[in-house]
Amino acid sequence: MTGTALLDSVESHTRLAGHNRVAMLLFRLGEKQLFGINVFKVREVLRKPPLERLPGMHELMAGSFDYRGKTIPVIDLAAAMGYPPQANAESAHLLVTEFSCTVQGFLVADFQRIAHFTGDTLEAPSSALGFGGRVSAVSRIDGQLMAVVDVEQILASIEGSAKEVSHHIQQQAEHQHLSLLRVMVVDDSVIARQRITGLFEQMQVECVVCQDGREALERLQAMLESGEQMVSLVVSDIEMPRMDGYALTRAIRETPALRKLKVLLHSSLSGVFNEALVRDVGADRFIAKFQPDLLAKTVMELMAPSTN
Repeated sequence: MTGTALLDSVESHTRLAGHNRVAMLLFRLGEKQLFGINVFKVREVLRKPPLERLPGMHELMAGSFDYRGKTIPVIDLAAAMGYPPQANAESAHLLVTEFSCTVQGFLVADFQRIAHFTGDTLEAPSSALGFGGRVSAVSRIDGQLMAVVDVEQILASIEGSAKEVSHHIQQQAEHQHLSLLRVMVVDDSVIARQRITGLFEQMQVECVVCQDGREALERLQAMLESGEQMVSLVVSDIEMPRMDGYALTRAIRETPALRKLKVLLHSSLSGVFNEALVRDVGADRFIAKFQPDLLAKTVMELMAPSTN
């Protein structure tokens, strides 16, 4: 699928966003098992090009290649998921992706098609399936199991730990007395939750952690009913099983007792996202993952007394 064709496809699926629906690009890694990735993360699908592998590269790296004048890394996704490597397979395909403000390629065995899923048909994977933290959600299509690959976790396993918040940002957080407030973190990715909660620990901010929008909404409603201290800010991913970040934000704005709650959408969908939709559902801000200082600064702006 060429870049133009994929872009047209992405644009045709944009209307699904905000209605708890998502379009997934489906592929295989060498066996019958179906895998998926959000179409908004994919720039282009290509036949595997010649790759250049350099000494010292990570074992999951298949090499690099020139993509539209820019050298990008290529990860053997099949190998990363425990399947036979595709680096030397002539029939392999390359998914050129953009997320978390980076562009990289993933080798897969073959590209299948694009399919639509509703949030309530996507669910967190059982540990019994054996995917570990490499899959963020599962569903079924035409009687087959489909697993959504947590490409953020795959990339993090190669790049290593994330950067910490700068010392001067931590000092600003201390002066702003953020330790008196609570933040809700909503994300289905294990690595994303670890990074975000780690950032708030550095800022000495208490976190309430949820794995998807439905759990977050239920927890917020429970806080209202029990009189538990309410959070001052919700930091939510966008693409999640059961209820996505758009639907969560809309539900918060439609609940009178929660309407004034600050919402920050924090997503790896850095390449293509609908700014108008972010505004329409009522989010206060959108930033792309994972930029520790930018996230910390945005949180401080939203939690400053003048913004509440």
